[in-house]
Amino acid sequence: MTELHNPVIRGFAPDPSMVRVGDWYYVATSSFEWFPTIPIHRSRDLAHWEYAGHVRGAVPGNSLAGVPDSGGIWAPSLSWDGARFWMVYAIVHSVGTPYFDLDVWITTATDVDGIWAVPRRVAGHGFDPALFHHQGRLWLVNMQTDHRPGGRRFDGIVLTELDRETLAPVGDTHLLLQHDQLIEGPKLLERDGWFYLLLAEGGTGTAHGVRVARSRTLTGPYELDSLPLLTSRDDPAQPLQKAGHGELLTTPRGDWLLSHLAARPIKTEYGPHCTLGRETAIQLVVWDTNGWPRLSQGGWHPAVDVHIDDVDIPGPSRPRADPPPATSPPADGVSWPWSTLRGYADPSWADTTSRPGWIRLRGRHGPESLWEQSLLAQRITEHHAEVEVTLQAQPRTFTQAAGLILWYDTVSYLTLDLTWAEPHGEPQRGQQWQGAGRTVLSLLVHDADGPQQVEVRDVEPGTTLTLGATVDGATARFWTLQDGQRQPMGPELDFSHLSDDYGSRLRFTGAFAGIHARDLVDGTFNADFTGWRLTCEA
Repeated sequence: MTELHNPVIRGFAPDPSMVRVGDWYYVATSSFEWFPTIPIHRSRDLAHWEYAGHVRGAVPGNSLAGVPDSGGIWAPSLSWDGARFWMVYAIVHSVGTPYFDLDVWITTATDVDGIWAVPRRVAGHGFDPALFHHQGRLWLVNMQTDHRPGGRRFDGIVLTELDRETLAPVGDTHLLLQHDQLIEGPKLLERDGWFYLLLAEGGTGTAHGVRVARSRTLTGPYELDSLPLLTSRDDPAQPLQKAGHGELLTTPRGDWLLSHLAARPIKTEYGPHCTLGRETAIQLVVWDTNGWPRLSQGGWHPAVDVHIDDVDIPGPSRPRADPPPATSPPADGVSWPWSTLRGYADPSWADTTSRPGWIRLRGRHGPESLWEQSLLAQRITEHHAEVEVTLQAQPRTFTQAAGLILWYDTVSYLTLDLTWAEPHGEPQRGQQWQGAGRTVLSLLVHDADGPQQVEVRDVEPGTTLTLGATVDGATARFWTLQDGQRQPMGPELDFSHLSDDYGSRLRFTGAFAGIHARDLVDGTFNADFTGWRLTCEA
């Protein structure tokens, strides 16, 4: 018997698409504006997961430059046709508009960590595409949107057959289902003469859920189940909230599983906030006498602890741990568990060869840029976390800075940076061009109200600095290390702003800790980092 403790993949791992191939389970998750694109994890026992690779080349030109926060790759769908892995996904270029301005792409590979075929764009009606392999035929199931005034942005589920070789549409597109509630994330499967349509219902917030529909014929019409398969919307006390976006699959013995997303909120003065983003969870499913799937524990609330009988696989059932923190970003992207924003078309800004044991970042745009940030970051996976890094840099103008960053997006971040400031008593008038000035540590908070400098502290030029931060639930505290002792930098800060739930904009990712550098003049300023440490504890 295996005991799962949800979430099984913790910290920013939303929209899980799970398949089983032989003894291995594979999960692909959304990456949005982050690289590596479409991370994939694998497990043999469902409880212990390892990073297995990502879809290299998923984005044409290896760049998402200009894509807005929480845009990029939404809800990839992973499938297996008996010989190859298939991945279908949407690249979304507009967030919060009626249009979405998206492209749907398909790629294939024989190994998830191998070479993925050059993606081919296909005709798609909306985001959250999925593929259904049936009797040698290939079908694209999709949601459609109606951008017109008075139209519904989520206007039903459609199905189109694709030619397996050319991926061109075959025949007409079929409207499978429309529903008064918001539905998206469609997945198709066949069981006992029924075609089942799994739907994400109610949006991505606390009203999220999984609803099932079925039909005797693939092209419909589909009948909705009267009950949800999964949701937390009726009970804010449930430890797993926002439960939804599910996919059904079987174990080797024939037991049924539901992979889905969920989030672990913390209490804040603004209400519950999910700083870790949406994560991957698994439930055990049974079928009732009427042929509808139900959670094995009864009801529709997700369980934290799940017991499954038949997944203890002989042999190396405990996969290797995630690789140690990054040393060398490869030519096609950064090394997991590091991530970076919006692309890696030009890798020259992150150098790990000039100074062994150090990462050298060349400064580029500022932290609100949608184009060329020099930022490397790792997911924060628990509500209690600590990060530390040692920095060497010599900024000579206020346009240059480097340091430690706690990041959600271009609106919400906290930074402790080494930079330049005018001499004491002098106004901000660019006196650095005359050679005057001082080196300082600057603690900055950025939220929906804009930037606020919380504290500035003088530093001797050329000093090697160790910077750190401690996250405790809804708060964060920065510090420096001097003579082995921690010196607090500024007061406790509000970490809950680094969450899906802060502000009025749509936000879909999660909190990161990282290092960054900027140079707003000519992009020649370098900063060296070593001794990176990020620990996360439940």
